Amino acid sequence: MAEQNGLRRLIHTVRSAGFGESPGLNRGDLVASEDALQALLANPALASTRLTWARPGESVRIVKILDSIEPRTKGAGGAGMFPGFLGPALPQGTGETHVLRGVAVVVAGKLPRAQEGMVQMSGPAAELSFLGATNNLVIEFEPAEDAGWPQVDEALRLGAMRVAVALADLALEAEPDEVHDLAPLNPGTGGSLPRVGAIVNLQTQGAFKDVFVYGRTMAASMPTAIDPNELDDGAVVSGQYGHPGLKNPTFVHQNNPVVAALRDRDGKDLVFGGLILSPEPVDQTLKELTSAHAARMARQMGLDAVIVTKEGGGNADSDISLKIDAFEAMGLVGIGIFAEMSGPDGTGPPVVGPPTTATAMVSTGNYDERITLDAVDRALGGEIVDLNGLDAAAEMVLPVAAIYGSLSPIGLGRLTCATEVTA
Repeated sequence: MAEQNGLRRLIHTVRSAGFGESPGLNRGDLVASEDALQALLANPALASTRLTWARPGESVRIVKILDSIEPRTKGAGGAGMFPGFLGPALPQGTGETHVLRGVAVVVAGKLPRAQEGMVQMSGPAAELSFLGATNNLVIEFEPAEDAGWPQVDEALRLGAMRVAVALADLALEAEPDEVHDLAPLNPGTGGSLPRVGAIVNLQTQGAFKDVFVYGRTMAASMPTAIDPNELDDGAVVSGQYGHPGLKNPTFVHQNNPVVAALRDRDGKDLVFGGLILSPEPVDQTLKELTSAHAARMARQMGLDAVIVTKEGGGNADSDISLKIDAFEAMGLVGIGIFAEMSGPDGTGPPVVGPPTTATAMVSTGNYDERITLDAVDRALGGEIVDLNGLDAAAEMVLPVAAIYGSLSPIGLGRLTCATEVTA
């Protein structure tokens, strides 16, 4: 059994997924009932919904992607998964959580303030997004005529979470492929090892550019410490549809790569000293206030170094820069993970709001670099790409920023770099 008050994560690896009359998970083959899942999406704000599987290697492009969720459950019906949405806003991160690895529930369609984001399921571009390697159950939708956009957004969010739980419920009787026992954070041990923590900046720019913690926006909050295991149970849910290449969808919060790396190294060459969630205010004064509070909290937690992630474009650069500068002023090491916005040829200034004193910065790639997407047989999520007016299945040249999660400023990106040697 998992350590008392810890989390046991049961991983079920899915090789293939589809619809059928005998729902269940058998030796990596997932079969779901389309009718049962459709029923979970029924809502007065939605005139209709469509469910389609997009699998790795298929000649498919998904456009207008909003959120993505990894199917997870703590028991029939979720049993506490996604607190604040599907159940009471009570602390989670303990007990057992079943995870469908290799599957994602993907919402795709047009909402206000949403920027065009896409995934290619085949060819070289498929490697640029984490969704290029998963079996994706795509939810497309038509809003009801009398529904307001906030109501449509809420209906999609709740429906997608219900579908994700229902898919994971299919694995409750199956033997897991892996079992991970995640102890609750115990930052009081480690002797002389450096104490390293993480700060996850969450986008808080209003409707359709917001992130929810236990079902509530962090827009008016100060930085808050939580146990990393709470992320695994859906404590953080995305409602942010801007900058698709720089998005941290719900799927990524469930699989936070910085947290995973710190967990893996805890007790070996460092002590995982804590996790802090922080809003990203728009107002400069509030950015400075939030950064000062985050630095004070990090010092009170006894951290020696802090890794800071972000979500969003240039405005969010300053949220990292102000924090890592504040850490340096307190004698701590601040490390920021940024994406660059340095023009198509990479020669422009890389960071909109760079730090003044801190120097530890990690790049996740150039937002403006151009890539070519091969034509595909079919597209899901829409018929036209808003960025260029082209048919959604056509060959096109786009900035890498349009590829969903390609520049992940929380560390789940797939871009690599190499030094070019010229004679």
